[in-house]
Amino acid sequence: MGVDTVDQELEAKHRALWALGDYGAIAAQIVAPLGPVLVEACGIGPADRVLDIAAGTGNAAIPAALTGAQVTASDLCPQLLEEGAHLADERGVDIAWKEANAEALPFADAEFDVVMSCIGVMFAPHHEQSARELLRVTRSGGRIGLISWTPEGFIGQLFATMKPFVPAPPPGVSPPPLWGNPDHVRTLLGDGVDELGVVRQSLTVDMFADGAAFRDYFKANYGPTISAYRAVGDDAERTAALDEAIAALGDRHIDGGAMSWEYLVVTTHKR
Repeated sequence: MGVDTVDQELEAKHRALWALGDYGAIAAQIVAPLGPVLVEACGIGPADRVLDIAAGTGNAAIPAALTGAQVTASDLCPQLLEEGAHLADERGVDIAWKEANAEALPFADAEFDVVMSCIGVMFAPHHEQSARELLRVTRSGGRIGLISWTPEGFIGQLFATMKPFVPAPPPGVSPPPLWGNPDHVRTLLGDGVDELGVVRQSLTVDMFADGAAFRDYFKANYGPTISAYRAVGDDAERTAALDEAIAALGDRHIDGGAMSWEYLVVTTHKR
């Protein structure tokens, strides 16, 4: 079991953050293709015991279970787990859904053959702590697979755009897109793993006519964006500035009716 202490107040804030809006809609309508990419990169098959950390609604857990693997999906937000369990039932797969903090996983040492996270663990506030837990629950020789948004890519730039409008994070909290930096991941996993396999890929998103359409969709559905608007509060001038900044970012990234969201795929084995 995880031994690191957890900041209960920060945990509660993160749980509430991902319950805002409708992340399930984003998972289904936009980022669904990422799960199968990660499952394939990890080489998951019927003999594997798999843990999906910060699984959300099962974007990667469900495709993993469809291979016949024994899958546990963990997430901090019970609302997302409930939605994921419903989706798994619809697909006819059996997954163990477990509410869990990525920084203090309720699993035994070396319990899993494959430990993965698809744009999930990157949002745990303390990167070193969650990396330690990820390594701890992976068996020796087991596989680790991660997909994270890059700092340079569209979602990384979205967080940079929202940063001036939100309070500074508590000490020790790192920006999520750092997980999309290969050097950062190498530092986090250290000598606990073999050499990293690193591939940059892009998700094509073609559902927004312009930057304003993207902004309005994320303003309604994406927890971190909703939180940024709540931080601005009733300040009409700052709200207008945030509106303009996110729409302008979207416009810069729309080309021929489509956007390209860069992400990093990392695969490795635990030593």
